Amino acid sequence: MSRSADKTTSSTNAKRAYRKGKPMSASERQLAAIARKRETHKEVKVFVKNPLKDVMIAVCEEEGLTQAQFIERLLERELTERGLLDVKTSHS
Repeated sequence: MSRSADKTTSSTNAKRAYRKGKPMSASERQLAAIARKRETHKEVKVFVKNPLKDVMIAVCEEEGLTQAQFIERLLERELTERGLLDVKTSHS
């Protein structure tokens, strides 16, 4: 086989983009991560008063939690107290 035939064959193989020397950009990686997250999570957009947010940030830093984890815990606690969430299945 000639070299040109080898090059054509190898360049037409379907390879992952990063294997071809073109890594995903930061925004592409973030979009991919969000797409994966949407498979198991739903987005909640809320506005809270500034003082509440400031205290939440401080508590999260103290406890080593993300804000999402903090809010999930609040929701789990409240829904469990109301009998709307089974304690055994509340943790992901």
